[in-house]
Amino acid sequence: MQRILRYALALGAGFLLLAGCSSQQRVVAPVFTEHETGLRYLIQERGRGELIQKNDVVFVHYTLMLEDSTIVDNSYDRGEPVSFMAGSGQVIKGWDEGIMLFRQGDKATLIVPPHLAYGDRAMGAIPPGSTLYFNIEIVKVNRAPQPFAVPEGINIVQTTSGLRYAVIEPGDGTMLIPNMRVRIHYTGYFEDMSIFDSSFQREEPIDFTLGKGMVIRGWEEGISKLRVGDKARLWIPYHLAYGEQGRGPIPPASNLIFDVQVIDAEEVKRPRPYPVDGLELQQTESGLQYFIVQEGQGDQPQTGQMVTVHYTGFLINGNIFDSSVERGTPFRFLLGRGQVIAGWDEGIALMQKGAKYRFIIPPELAYGQRATGPIPANATLIFDVELIDFD
Repeated sequence: MQRILRYALALGAGFLLLAGCSSQQRVVAPVFTEHETGLRYLIQERGRGELIQKNDVVFVHYTLMLEDSTIVDNSYDRGEPVSFMAGSGQVIKGWDEGIMLFRQGDKATLIVPPHLAYGDRAMGAIPPGSTLYFNIEIVKVNRAPQPFAVPEGINIVQTTSGLRYAVIEPGDGTMLIPNMRVRIHYTGYFEDMSIFDSSFQREEPIDFTLGKGMVIRGWEEGISKLRVGDKARLWIPYHLAYGEQGRGPIPPASNLIFDVQVIDAEEVKRPRPYPVDGLELQQTESGLQYFIVQEGQGDQPQTGQMVTVHYTGFLINGNIFDSSVERGTPFRFLLGRGQVIAGWDEGIALMQKGAKYRFIIPPELAYGQRATGPIPANATLIFDVELIDFD
């Protein structure tokens, strides 16, 4: 009974009509609005401004519950809202449809049926066929940015690869060279100038090491033509972007346009691999292998906790394909929620705070038969990982 009452209150629906209650005790629950798709919503508190539009970036705090009132995710506990672009396919269909019913400051409940969520697939702690209950708060809405104004007659350079670029506002900083860690703000457009992604809206510039294959080829080439402070436009043909396959919201064979601003850059030293000579190689039942390079202290992180790690990822040939150490920014994610590869979810759960492990992750616990950026298909990956903190 307590769980049912807690569920009703969490949804802001007042008291349930409980058997045995007198007519004086009965309270009629608010009525949810239902769309043709089966999505239901109830606005408890109205904000201000216009309704959210496609391509707006929204910052949302939320609590996610199952039908039995089990809370499976809560952005408030992490202390930061989630952000995504409305209508771009970055979130489940129920959120893409529902978010454009709201405006900044709204507090609401959103009930998402399985076919607008994860369907028959399990997702972390969410069982197959689950209806999802979200209490949401629209913290902030960043409207879609305007494209850079390209002056008539500006010099547009075309390279032998097919990339075209133009410096719209020149900076006065250092030229960018390989092995620099660069910080870039960008907006990505399709050829019709509709937006598919924007770090300006998220207020989070991207950091990567130039020349490491961490970004698409058109970026590797185009960014290397710039200097700190430049604002530029890149016209990237599909063979230098996501090819004939496409990815996420980007259809196959899509030519892309990027407005970019180089915020900062610095040279970084190559991270040194952890010394593992003489250490015992251990293995779990799944096939995950690991060395304990440095023991930690205290408890191990549990499913659903936010973990903070530094890591460097190597291919079997020793080449680095990604490194938070090079970026100078630790990586945070929810453990056991499927936000990272299976080998990470399993391996980091073995660690204690302050521990340093080397993980050897077979393809079936990594990216399997998929090639991902600089990672080839069927690749065994090596990660040197330090567990900095968890909460």
